[in-house]
Amino acid sequence: MAGETVITVQGNLVDDPELRFTPSGHAVAKFRIASTPRTFDKSANEWRDGDTLFLTVEAWRKLGENVAESLKRGDRAIVRGALKQRSYEDGNGVKRTVYELDAEDVGASLKNATATVQKTTGNRQQQNAGYGQQQPQQGYGGYGQQPQQQRDPWATQEPPF
Repeated sequence: MAGETVITVQGNLVDDPELRFTPSGHAVAKFRIASTPRTFDKSANEWRDGDTLFLTVEAWRKLGENVAESLKRGDRAIVRGALKQRSYEDGNGVKRTVYELDAEDVGASLKNATATVQKTTGNRQQQNAGYGQQQPQQGYGGYGQQPQQQRDPWATQEPPF
């Protein structure tokens, strides 16, 4: 995502994610998210809602499949991705501009909800195909096949420096 405008939006899904597949077989989930800022008005001593921002979000491949399976209309979510601007002419010849979010990561907000995380399985080639993929973890955040005593400087009598 170099050179792109990356933003994080938190809000509620306006509709159920719609899962489709491209002719080449790639999954894409499309949904809208609404985010309404709240500010405190000191003079009135109350919270006020600002103008709601509606964004169309596209989540591709496995992320899209997971979004379609996990989220539904009304769920609060956090979406991180690249903000895109697209212009077109409508049926009446009026030029319009829309803003869309190409999601890199989507998560359910746990502010007012709970969730049980279940890792998905797939073949190794698909898991390593994406940008920014993490290495497989072992135990509590350990990486690779290196034994614990070799990584732990306190496992020996000698100081680690």
